[in-house]
Amino acid sequence: MSLMLGGWTALAAGEPFQPEIDAEPHSYFQREPTDPFTRRMADLGTDRMPLDRTGEGAFLKSLLQALGIPAESQLVVFSNTSLQLSLINPSNPRALYFSDDLYLGYVPGGKIEVATVDAELGAVFYIFDVPRGDAPVRVERARRCMNCHANEDTFHVPGLTVKSVAPGPGGGSLDAFRKEMTGHGVPLAERLGGWHVTGAGGFDGHLGNRMGKLYQGELTWTPLPPGERFSWSRYPVGTSDLLAHLVHEHQVGFVNRLVRAQYRARALRHAAPDGLGPEAKRVLDAEAAELVRYILFADEAPLPPEGLEGDAGFKKAFAANRRSVGEDSLKDFELRTRLFRYRCSYLIYTPQFAGLDPEIRDRVVKGMKAALKPGAGSADFSYLGDVEKEKIREILRRTLPDFEK
Repeated sequence: MSLMLGGWTALAAGEPFQPEIDAEPHSYFQREPTDPFTRRMADLGTDRMPLDRTGEGAFLKSLLQALGIPAESQLVVFSNTSLQLSLINPSNPRALYFSDDLYLGYVPGGKIEVATVDAELGAVFYIFDVPRGDAPVRVERARRCMNCHANEDTFHVPGLTVKSVAPGPGGGSLDAFRKEMTGHGVPLAERLGGWHVTGAGGFDGHLGNRMGKLYQGELTWTPLPPGERFSWSRYPVGTSDLLAHLVHEHQVGFVNRLVRAQYRARALRHAAPDGLGPEAKRVLDAEAAELVRYILFADEAPLPPEGLEGDAGFKKAFAANRRSVGEDSLKDFELRTRLFRYRCSYLIYTPQFAGLDPEIRDRVVKGMKAALKPGAGSADFSYLGDVEKEKIREILRRTLPDFEK
């Protein structure tokens, strides 16, 4: 038996799901987002959220502070893989900043881009000019972003992307890597093409900090050290730290999987108003199982053999909102062999996870409980070990509402 899911047919959980996002039941552009940024964006530049208008850089810094996005999260990309591609090149790279659930892009001389994650709609994109003088901040919802943010790289739902390309001398892409892949399972050797990377020590097993050249069908690489073609003074901080890149990658993978699960659950409910049948429930079981694996870092790519240190400023900013049980938190880094000491994503505290369809969220929580049961559970999670499992369970019992219900 087939299921009609927003205009596409899926026979089982593993088959393609490509919803028509602007049709019922999703109505992506017809529905008003309810995420925290959308609710507050009218305050930008007003007395309720004053911003520094003395210059472009000052405006950016004050905007980041007002939105709770740490400047230390800065990631710098010189390939022109963005809506403002005509402005982006090795001499004028784009910077990206992020918090747990908000993303901001900045190109010197260009517009400000904001991506927020709405629990129902997924990633929502806004764009606006840096205001001149006393002019108001005029934020508009960006529609063209969906050309890249609702395709195979995001599971065909409104999500986030991280490109890795071989950039030519002007920043244009000569080749692309890690296609249709996001998240902490992407091998490090396929990441960061077109990006600058700092704080990597002697590790160069990635595609960052280099420029490509294509001649007679053969691709060669030339080093492009951070700051060689541009001045760091144009940006709030002088880093594009490897640790921040890895954390950002984890978040992108989480968002895309969460949004796909939300869209799939909504499509199934819409197709079966009288209640979900056995096949629909199997589809949801599979979606939830994949989310559980991702949340618990089942397929995390290993860190560089020597581990990494991480920028001190980023680590401090990242930990500012940690939820702790005693001295322990899901935001504690490990950084010798893996990202986190306790392998359970801190993003379960976000409004997006709280707003998951109950059919999915209940399955995910139950799956996490089963996976974290010491001395039992699937062999898929044996890498955690009983001590780590029990510590994660204790943290979740104390910090995640309804975990023990």
